[in-house]
Amino acid sequence: MRRMPAREPREPRNNRIQRAIVQLILDRGLRSGAPLPTEAELMEGLGVSRNSVREALKALQALDIVEIRHGYGTYVGQASLTPFVDGLTFRTLTRHADDPGALAEILQVREVLEEGLIRRVAATVTEPELDRLETVVTRMETAGQAGRPFPELDREFHELLYVSLGNALVPQLLGAFWTVFRRVTAAHGWTADPAPELTVRRHRDIVTALRARDATGVQGAMTVHFRGIEERAGRGCWGVG
Repeated sequence: MRRMPAREPREPRNNRIQRAIVQLILDRGLRSGAPLPTEAELMEGLGVSRNSVREALKALQALDIVEIRHGYGTYVGQASLTPFVDGLTFRTLTRHADDPGALAEILQVREVLEEGLIRRVAATVTEPELDRLETVVTRMETAGQAGRPFPELDREFHELLYVSLGNALVPQLLGAFWTVFRRVTAAHGWTADPAPELTVRRHRDIVTALRARDATGVQGAMTVHFRGIEERAGRGCWGVG
């Protein structure tokens, strides 16, 4: 275990201890759920006090880097995107209620991500995956005809869309943006999608272009889809995608 440097005045001591603990996790190749050294071992190894170790561990717990199980010990955390979601939600909610830029920024980042990836999906998506996407669209259509909102189906569609890429981070990022959007729209009491049939058609257009292996066409369909999301957001509607 690397001991703390004697003097680094430009960086707060707590930050240095946090970095030292993170480096310990990396150096030892510890995975999520693995136990960390005890407080006493960290104190001795880093050359710091018990309070300093506890403060650092609490800060890392807030970031989901470590998990403190009272009475059992401290373990490597899941390193989820929860802190990112909470921070982005707070940032967006603190913007002025009449400022459309708050949600527009989130949508813009998500749009760049999805439009950049969807062309690759056209070359990798399998027929069974396309069938699953079509089934979700059909369920969305049934819900819309019954007057029921379908945000969870919307989320399922976009998470299924990129399965063929084999990138575990993509659905996590999309889920993070989706959660932030839903929290913000719920906080503002915005209304449901006024044109669910149009939302369904735009999702079906994406699947149709994918079945044709039309990379340009599916990217265009995704662009049109996002224009619809932005229009609904501008009118104070919750439809997210």
